[in-house]
Amino acid sequence: MAADNVSVRCCVVGGGPAGIMLGLLLARAGVDVLVLEKHADFLRDFRGDTIHPSTLEVMHELGLLEDLLKLPHQKAPRLTARVGGLALTVADFTHLLTHCGFIAFMPQWDFLNFLAERGACYPTFTLRMRAEVTGLIEEAGCVVGLHATTSEGPLEVRANLVVAADGRHSVVRARAGLKVDEFGAPMDVLWFRLSRRPDDPEDPVARFEMGRIFIMLNRGEHWQCGFVIPKGALEQLQKRGLQAFRGGVAQLAPFVADRVGELRDWDAVKLLTVRVDRLRQWYRPGLLCIGDAAHAMSPVGGVGINLAIQDAVAAANLLAVPLHEGRLTTEDLRRVQRRREWPTRITQRFQIFVQNRVIRRVLGSTEQIAPPLAVRLLARFPFLRRIPARLIGIGFRPEHVKTPAG
Repeated sequence: MAADNVSVRCCVVGGGPAGIMLGLLLARAGVDVLVLEKHADFLRDFRGDTIHPSTLEVMHELGLLEDLLKLPHQKAPRLTARVGGLALTVADFTHLLTHCGFIAFMPQWDFLNFLAERGACYPTFTLRMRAEVTGLIEEAGCVVGLHATTSEGPLEVRANLVVAADGRHSVVRARAGLKVDEFGAPMDVLWFRLSRRPDDPEDPVARFEMGRIFIMLNRGEHWQCGFVIPKGALEQLQKRGLQAFRGGVAQLAPFVADRVGELRDWDAVKLLTVRVDRLRQWYRPGLLCIGDAAHAMSPVGGVGINLAIQDAVAAANLLAVPLHEGRLTTEDLRRVQRRREWPTRITQRFQIFVQNRVIRRVLGSTEQIAPPLAVRLLARFPFLRRIPARLIGIGFRPEHVKTPAG
């Protein structure tokens, strides 16, 4: 079968938050952009469903916030936790100088469908589902396009720029031969759902007990639960049996003790393998990596999606004009990494610090832990809760939309 041949200014690989947002922003600026997504839809369980204040601010700048918040979602103005015997508010977002002083919990497929629909309003935006990239096209050391398979047959795309936004297992990154530094993680996370009742707590709940960490996110009719385990410990946990696992959940969250039977088998429990890494160089001539393809984040703070979107905004701000005018250079791609590498490095350092000083310590403990000094200070001085709210909700270098509306 002859390949379908397409030529565009920019081809974005991956229909996640970074890829769809970049496609929307570039199309809004008049750039001819094609987004390729290998799946038939966006329906994947236990993807990150948090939309932080920084991302909500971007949606406001695009004039889309009001419509976005009409979709079903839950607001979390605060993050609460219990560390040992101490219960406290860890972060209070209501004081942030943004239009939304809360984290919005929304199914990621709803968010992605919303962005894709808005992108489709622009004649220069194209989204192709069931399009899986198989290789890159290179000429004289420069990436000039890619090969993909689609439901209609082979696809060949020629592009001034290929953007890898295809996640932490990026095919494009691997084909490009870019070097990755891995920083390790002491934990993995088991995700599952339990039903939620009207008299249950409203705010997200995190519990740090001896040897265990348990997180519950209010998703309206159900709780999205994260059970943190030592790295590679799933097989050992399964050997103890599902009944023992249910008992551990009931002990950590007594108010759902009568619902743990909803976990009928291990298929209801999904493993998230945690990794933290970062590319040394995010680009090659004709190619740029953003989001998890450039830097896989720890789940600490739940900021990965929002950092990916910040990458997309920065990339659009810096690349839209040279792409539109056909004068993109490798120096333009280098500027994107310079802009986004510093906040990525600082965020990862913070995450690794928490992993090594808090999570590793809790998971390795055999007796009740004493709350760290930082936790005791947050409990005693409420105004300090604005610091983690700033770090989690906005980050170290928030981006603002500067691309023109074509």
